[in-house]
Amino acid sequence: MLVGYQDADGLDLFGPAEVFAEANLRLGEPAYEVIVAAIGGGVITLTSGLSVAASDLATMRPQPTDIVLVAGGSDAATDTAARDLVLLGWLTRAARTVGRIGSVCDGAFILASAGILDGRRAATHWSSCERLARLHPKVQVDREAIFVRDGRVWTSAGISTGIDMTLAMVEEDHGRKLADTVAAHLVLFVRRPGFQSQFSEELVAQTLASDPLAPVITWLRANLRSRLDVETVARKAGMSVRTLHRSCLQALDLSPAKLIEKLRVEQARTLLATTQLGTKDIAVKCGFGSTPRMTRAFQRALGVPPASYRLMFARAPATPG
Repeated sequence: MLVGYQDADGLDLFGPAEVFAEANLRLGEPAYEVIVAAIGGGVITLTSGLSVAASDLATMRPQPTDIVLVAGGSDAATDTAARDLVLLGWLTRAARTVGRIGSVCDGAFILASAGILDGRRAATHWSSCERLARLHPKVQVDREAIFVRDGRVWTSAGISTGIDMTLAMVEEDHGRKLADTVAAHLVLFVRRPGFQSQFSEELVAQTLASDPLAPVITWLRANLRSRLDVETVARKAGMSVRTLHRSCLQALDLSPAKLIEKLRVEQARTLLATTQLGTKDIAVKCGFGSTPRMTRAFQRALGVPPASYRLMFARAPATPG
């Protein structure tokens, strides 16, 4: 059951819907009944301007076999939904009954408002993590993972990660082979595990395209092998150390040192997945200097060592090192 509302994000609804529909097709049976529902039912307009017909959620009785996923949406829409007492009451009752309940992107704010995330780890879009933690201090916000499972409660980060989370549900229900087949037919480049960081070079580029930090980010990517300290980066950015620190926190919720480490991890991930270089060579190329230092950074960012990451994502056998 996919829960929407006016100005919900379409991909938050349609991404999981297509995963479940493809699983049904590959299984040759309706293992999942896909329903889009909203309080009051009727036609709801999504952030894209498209409309979808929704069943009336208030008339539905949650069942133990149900999966309930709440979509994110525009800030104003999620704030409104998070104050909808009828919706929150239905979700609270459902959480006591259904096999899984979860959210995509900022749908986490709605679950949190219902108290469903209290005392649990949860994910949301990277740009909303600080706000979720501030508004709901009982929630243990995971700022790294693209999705989190805490018991029967599942939460995913920004928009497309709802697809990764739903694939993990299919794998739990029907095995990895089916989940991989579904991912392949949906032409997903790679099926990402929940611990994979949602922070990426691409996201940095999008965030900073017109930001004063953009030039120094570009310079950092080209010079990760160099010895980088905050003073050097501040000079390159034409800022004082204090201004650089403040700018990084405001734009990315990261200190300059953490930004450097994140970019190094991203470059190392790419090399691990796409080249045959040994881990020692990769550590040097990315500026870590040694394999142990790179391993510690990977554990902090992704929860796994470089060797495990390569086993999951490498497209070619690696050379020793």
